[in-house]
Amino acid sequence: MRRLGLTLARARDGDGGAGWRRVLFLEPGDSTVDVFEGVPFSWACVEAPSCGGGKKKARKGEPGTGGDCDFVLELSFDAEHTDVAMDRYVPFVMGAAEEVEQRDRELKICMNEGRVWYRVSHHHPATFDTLAMDPELKRSIVADLDLFASRRDHYRRIGKAWKRGYLLHGPPGTGKSSLVAAMANHLRYDLFDLDLSHVSMNNSLQWLLVGMSNRSILVIEDIDCCCDAMSREDGMAPARTRDSGGDDEIGNGTASDSEAPLPPAKSKIKPKSKNDQGPAAEGGITLSGLLNFIDGLWSTSGEERIIVFTTNYKDRLDPALLRPGRMDMHVHMGYCGWEAFRTLARNYFLVDDHPLFPEIQALLAEVEVAPAAVSEMLLRSDDAGVALRGLKEFLEGKKQQQAVPGAMQLREEEADAGKA
Repeated sequence: MRRLGLTLARARDGDGGAGWRRVLFLEPGDSTVDVFEGVPFSWACVEAPSCGGGKKKARKGEPGTGGDCDFVLELSFDAEHTDVAMDRYVPFVMGAAEEVEQRDRELKICMNEGRVWYRVSHHHPATFDTLAMDPELKRSIVADLDLFASRRDHYRRIGKAWKRGYLLHGPPGTGKSSLVAAMANHLRYDLFDLDLSHVSMNNSLQWLLVGMSNRSILVIEDIDCCCDAMSREDGMAPARTRDSGGDDEIGNGTASDSEAPLPPAKSKIKPKSKNDQGPAAEGGITLSGLLNFIDGLWSTSGEERIIVFTTNYKDRLDPALLRPGRMDMHVHMGYCGWEAFRTLARNYFLVDDHPLFPEIQALLAEVEVAPAAVSEMLLRSDDAGVALRGLKEFLEGKKQQQAVPGAMQLREEEADAGKA
């Protein structure tokens, strides 16, 4: 007699999209036994207690149901094992079911317009296996994410909101957005891409926060451009600091962020246009409003949330945005190093070695080039040899370009020394 059945059932998402999900079920009247910690637990598919005289109809499209009644799974065990069942087995089963649901469901990416989120399906292919990053850096981030996701009881016990902040900083093209997508795919979290220029007032931030789901990642990209180095309300430019806050600073690549002059200080973020403003939205968003949004009382309206800021210029940010509790881990995304290149070569051509690798390795040690630029060169041919030769020539050209300003500076220094 068949005890367990496996089928595919049609599933619909909240936005009307349809998909398929795997369903494991028992036929009505069947049973099965599961053993947990040496204790047998019996599951049986029986009629629901509320099924009185066939008045309640079965849900359509559900496997394992028939006739006029709903069916439920009934758990049976010996009374002496009640503690094992209620304290460990049932939570284990519920947790496993939750993990399966998270893994199989379709991820969403959400964008805001005013105080409303709009959702679309998210199919970004980035994973930690394909990211062009230092392997040790990837392991550190994955370990931190896994630890965060497993600490529900820990956060409740210590009385802290179950959230964590990441600051991703580095030059353009170093993979900050791809890292965010990989984080979402790894944890199976929805992405909420917050555009502050579409938010007209501080109160709208609260509505957006309430509209977010649990198990989600809130992303504010290019936070330095959004905030324009604003201070709270006094219009003063923030102090420049390289190591402002953050309980963990880890880096990737071979070079530090390039410095850039600070823009004029502003105290508020302005909407893009008048059409985005509400009737009371005269002043835009203040830094105080943004800080309260991140870790104020309203930030506890949900659980298991991650907040990610990305920036090309960490030094432009107000230190208040970067302290622990807001941005807990600072991740430097640097230029393409040797290990990052090896990942790209493996992704594109399935090769771990090539005669041109030693020359490319030497050039990468001398040249500042973003992983995105290396990827672009590798995309130009399906033949590994052709693509790698093109990359070698590209890096040699970059080396010559970067050597010219250095030579000019050296000549100027020698001239100044001669005058002295």
